[in-house]
Amino acid sequence: MAKLIYPANVSLDGYIEDERGNLEWAISDDETYAFWTDFQRTIGTYLYGRRMYESMVYWETANASGDQPEVMREFAQIWRAAEKIVYSRTLQAVSSAKTRIEREFDPDAIRRLKESSGADITIGGPEFAGRAMSAGLIDECHLLLNPIVLGGGKRAVPDNLRMRLELLGERRFRSGVVHLHYRVIV
Repeated sequence: MAKLIYPANVSLDGYIEDERGNLEWAISDDETYAFWTDFQRTIGTYLYGRRMYESMVYWETANASGDQPEVMREFAQIWRAAEKIVYSRTLQAVSSAKTRIEREFDPDAIRRLKESSGADITIGGPEFAGRAMSAGLIDECHLLLNPIVLGGGKRAVPDNLRMRLELLGERRFRSGVVHLHYRVIV
């Protein structure tokens, strides 16, 4: 059975966006980017909320000019090869291949997807991931903890959620970013 994984860049105080919706504070040097690209290699399907999909669809054409660094071209190839499911009531059409829209969040459908998938699945977007966490669907979390305090913004996990986690691994990068790999204890 495939795992449903929540990967996120997170500030030290638990935010994935600052108060203006900005993500540019996250450290993305060659070392962390290569690590994140390697992590993506085992992913067969990406589940996104609309806003996260709209951010990620950039990768559909990212290396069209060929002037991207190799690690970014690799990431684009990995992203394009995976299936993508966008959960949105408002998105009219997708602008990437291997992508479909689901209008409603259906925990049972995600459970069936986990049972039938031959590769792991990630879920992107904190609100969407929070709904999956509340439904008991998340198996693992991969957090890139950035050495910055934002003081506000969009939280990586919802309030009033209680989950026990087991630390499976950690890695420190030269930039000060720390990767934390957790398994959700059910």
